Amino acid sequence: MKRISLGHGAGGSLTAGLLDNLFLPELGLPGRAQLGDAAWTGRGMAFTTDAFVVDPPVFPGGDIGRLALCGTVNDLAVSGARPLAVSAAFILEEGVELGLVRQVVRSMAGASREAGVPVVGGDIKVVGRRQCHRLYVVTSGIGRGTPGRVRRRARPKDKVLVSGPVGDHGAAVAWARLGMPAQGAPVSDCAPLWEVVAALLERCPGTGPMRDPTRGGLATALLELAESSSVGVELEEAQIPLGSRTRAATSVLGLDPLYLACEGRLVVFARPDAVDGVLDVLKSYHPAAAVIGTVTRDSGQVLLKTAAGGLRRLQLETEGQLPRIC
Repeated sequence: MKRISLGHGAGGSLTAGLLDNLFLPELGLPGRAQLGDAAWTGRGMAFTTDAFVVDPPVFPGGDIGRLALCGTVNDLAVSGARPLAVSAAFILEEGVELGLVRQVVRSMAGASREAGVPVVGGDIKVVGRRQCHRLYVVTSGIGRGTPGRVRRRARPKDKVLVSGPVGDHGAAVAWARLGMPAQGAPVSDCAPLWEVVAALLERCPGTGPMRDPTRGGLATALLELAESSSVGVELEEAQIPLGSRTRAATSVLGLDPLYLACEGRLVVFARPDAVDGVLDVLKSYHPAAAVIGTVTRDSGQVLLKTAAGGLRRLQLETEGQLPRIC
């Protein structure tokens, strides 16, 4: 393949190949197994950066402004760093509606207040018509914490927990992109996660690893962690929480909710003796939080015990079900 496709940005195996064969070696960075959602830069400071090109920019439950703020805060949070500040750069297409830009900026400001993380700087660029699609947002964030406070590797016999229903964000964006009726639409779970992470760090020491399952959803997050930790994961389909609207929407649209992005959910690995405490914390934030699986010694393998009693092996999708999800 000599040209970039939309699939290269969808979080599946094309994305992994682009990182492994181009970006990481050219920039002199370590392999994907050593990378996290944020980089520790010394003296307890963490740094992360992200770009947001979601289509459409407004969707049930949020918009690109809220998404960008929450996404950056959450990458710091799951790394164990308290988010301190965010910067935001806006790339605007000539002709984009000023009302949309105002809505997005106000939404980012609201999410900033909700998360308790200020937007301290940024930039604005305008490009010609059709040189971008309405508007894009690029954010960076800094946080403070203790490297290693969140365990990086999963271990056999760890339990896998999720903080609420999965796939809501991806389902909401897909529904809006296709112009489906507003009535009964799935709603994005887009929300900041530091509060729940802070509670876990305080009440459940040694918890981890943690992931926010964004591009590629729950399945991809678990596959990546299984690879980096040289372990396997066995999931119980019947235990994975799924909202009724997302269940109906994915059935209609032919999408697999396990591979759809979440933007306000936390995947947590916990020792067997710590599971009850972790679940109590997660349930205090969402009643649908659940234990959904167990870590095994089957290196890199993620298996799903289906509700029908069979076994399904989860694998990285090639191009992803839904590009431009975040």
